[in-house]
Amino acid sequence: MKRIFFSAILCLLALSPLYLKAETIPASDNRLTFVGRTQVEGTDVAFDWTAVYCRIAFSGKTLTMRASDVKPDVDPATAATKHTYFNIWIDAPMSAEPHRIIEVAGADSVYELIDPQYLKKSKLKTHQVIIQKRTEGEQGKVTIHEFATDAKGIFYSAEPLRERQMEFIGASYDCGYGVDDTSRKAKFTPETENASRSFPAILARYFNADYMVIAHSGMGAARNYNSKFAGYHMPDRYLQTFDEDSTLRWSPEGTGMKPDISVIYLGGNDFSVSMQPSYEKFRDGYYRLIRSIKDYYGEDHPVLCVSSKSHSTLLDYMREMVNTCPMPNVQFLATLPALHLSTDEDLGANFHPNYLGHQKFAYAYIPYIATITGWGLQDNPVK
Repeated sequence: MKRIFFSAILCLLALSPLYLKAETIPASDNRLTFVGRTQVEGTDVAFDWTAVYCRIAFSGKTLTMRASDVKPDVDPATAATKHTYFNIWIDAPMSAEPHRIIEVAGADSVYELIDPQYLKKSKLKTHQVIIQKRTEGEQGKVTIHEFATDAKGIFYSAEPLRERQMEFIGASYDCGYGVDDTSRKAKFTPETENASRSFPAILARYFNADYMVIAHSGMGAARNYNSKFAGYHMPDRYLQTFDEDSTLRWSPEGTGMKPDISVIYLGGNDFSVSMQPSYEKFRDGYYRLIRSIKDYYGEDHPVLCVSSKSHSTLLDYMREMVNTCPMPNVQFLATLPALHLSTDEDLGANFHPNYLGHQKFAYAYIPYIATITGWGLQDNPVK
């Protein structure tokens, strides 16, 4: 099946005759499996963090999604957010190559998730579909209202949460910022951000795990890129249900999300442009984040802290911070991009890794995660 990009909205709900004769399922229905931080609002499910995904199982001749992507506190009729994109996989596992890409924008609109011609020709009686938000929270918050198939279709229980789970916390690298561009000199556009081609996605596929990404471009442990958002850093954002809304605190209770490991990839933005944090400020910010992780998942929950650049001061900070950490089961991994990323082949937009660069990053993580979790090395490709 060819990879196809769709940006057009099919139709408004009120104008869709197909939808009037449909078998529908509300987004909050437990036959659907959402992975990542979400908020149930009545029968709707809302989220804005990158990489959140939903598994759907159904039989039918069509599959559509009714969703909204609007700015809060603005008239929904005129309040389309920036650029929220989704990857879609049809009767196949998640991979670096989705079958479709759609843009969700505006209020209460219907989107075709599968080409009806594919369903007409398919010999499968039941179809498995995965949709994933490929852009980060800064690009938009989505509320899914319901899914629909034709009147004779049926929705089944999708694959539940997997036994293996992973959590990734970081900034632009975790988001797949600029990963779909092929030039390091290219300027970033939302279309080139793709969570399914970032190293967290590659690692989750390698280990056959479900995963969630809590990341926002430019964030640091104690200082953000170019000192943006002073006093508000990833340790603060990590506590939130929504990336772009600080008013609602997240709790893992009742979500089924209990990762086997949390991987933190922060520090590069702390040491970007002009001023740099003192060791005490950096350590305290990082410890605050680790403390929150332990509060969520337990004192013995493993945390892997990764040095994000070959900056000597950052490496010294990280090494000292982990070696003297008063909390148990905190590990350190130093990755040195200068040694394993080629500026010609491995970089995408704004000097961020492209897909090949992210694959190389994933290779560096695998032995550590395999050992810490006890999962061992897998007989799976790193892609």
